[in-house]
Amino acid sequence: MQAPHTRRTERDRRGLWLVLGALVLAAVVGGAAFFLIRGGESTEQSVEEAMRAAGCDYRSVPGLAAGNHISDPDATPDEWNTFPPTSGPHFGQWVIWGDYEEPVRLAEAVHNLEHGGIVMYYGDEVPDDQVVAVRRFYREDPTGMLLSPLPRLGDKIALTAWYSETQEGEDQLAATSQGIVAECRAFDENAFETFRDAYRFQGPERIPPESLEPGS
Repeated sequence: MQAPHTRRTERDRRGLWLVLGALVLAAVVGGAAFFLIRGGESTEQSVEEAMRAAGCDYRSVPGLAAGNHISDPDATPDEWNTFPPTSGPHFGQWVIWGDYEEPVRLAEAVHNLEHGGIVMYYGDEVPDDQVVAVRRFYREDPTGMLLSPLPRLGDKIALTAWYSETQEGEDQLAATSQGIVAECRAFDENAFETFRDAYRFQGPERIPPESLEPGS
């Protein structure tokens, strides 16, 4: 009469180990998902800390819809939620990647952001030595970078990005985007590098970096 009891006990133990194994696996997967979600927050926090340490103002706002093309390259859509713009409606052609001495069209520059570019602007009151420093920074690693004057900024230098943790259309966690702008009154190499390295090539509609070379 003891044999059936023994077989049932063994089955119970095997069942218990299966349940425990499933719980451990769920905890591992859940932990990985947690860190995937938190990864974007950690990135943004480190960039914000670097920018604020350099005396810059840093803002992050919800990203607007990607792929929304408009027909007027000179338009300034009401939907834009930052200045300079960081996401949302934009002209169907981007600005040719490069360093400009005349202001570029903002509606075109947003298209550069959509594909993972970093767009930097400087106002008409920024000292010449600061413009030289920003231009040098651009030229050291220009892929996916755009530099342009923007008189309305006055004495400020602005860095802009349209950051997405995943590409648009991917069925992954945290498929959201943010419009990000940092405004500085002086160039700071560490802060600018931190911003660039975190957000470049991370737009909602990514294309290969070789397509973001100067002149493209």
